Amino acid sequence: MEFWQILVLAAVGVVAGWLNVMAGGGSLLTVPVMLFMGIPGPVANGTNRIAILAQNVTAVTAFRRRGYSDFRLGLSLAAAASLGAIGGASLGVHLAGEWFDRVLALVMIGVMLLMATGHDKIKPSGGEARAKNLVAGHLLMVGAGFWGGLIQIGVGFILMPILHRVLGLDLVRVNMHKVLIVLVYTIVALFVFATRLELLWWTGVGLAVGNSIGGWLGAHTTISHGETLIRRVLYLALTAFIIKLLFF
Repeated sequence: MEFWQILVLAAVGVVAGWLNVMAGGGSLLTVPVMLFMGIPGPVANGTNRIAILAQNVTAVTAFRRRGYSDFRLGLSLAAAASLGAIGGASLGVHLAGEWFDRVLALVMIGVMLLMATGHDKIKPSGGEARAKNLVAGHLLMVGAGFWGGLIQIGVGFILMPILHRVLGLDLVRVNMHKVLIVLVYTIVALFVFATRLELLWWTGVGLAVGNSIGGWLGAHTTISHGETLIRRVLYLALTAFIIKLLFF
């Protein structure tokens, strides 16, 4: 890839990292942009994990510095997610060509429906600091990890309802645990992709710089009125990507 393309990916990564930490869906931007630049689907899928890893290291560090950490529960949930991620990543390395485009387009349509109906929103109030329904939460984490290992895109919209609605955690701790869970299972998924595909490491590093900045910003902010504008822009981008993936 040319240097300017890496710079573009880094800029996109800032937005993606912020979205990933705040709610999810950042990879809906980074992976399609890499596809537009001519990177094969599985390689883009795997290379994106380099940025996700860096982003969540930054986010976990930022949360901890602000006094939010619960590594005992977080690592336990991450271990369950990692079991699923092994299977998902093993399948993801073979998800190429038209099938990758179709699955990605279906994911985008699903995310747009969630955004339109409001089912992906997590309210700041109504949660607690102590988790409940731990058995159910860990079992669901295996499934979430499988999806994260397979394609990563939209995994935030799966993790947040599990952490908030099943485990009953408040919004701050939902995001705190989410970034740690994704960090741990991404290490597993990245290993699977790296051992089976030729990933674009320098491209991943450029994207990682942007994602790390975005992850840091996301960990230091809360959901604001600007979310409405972000959603509208994301709708337009998703629509364009869906049309491209399905028809061109």
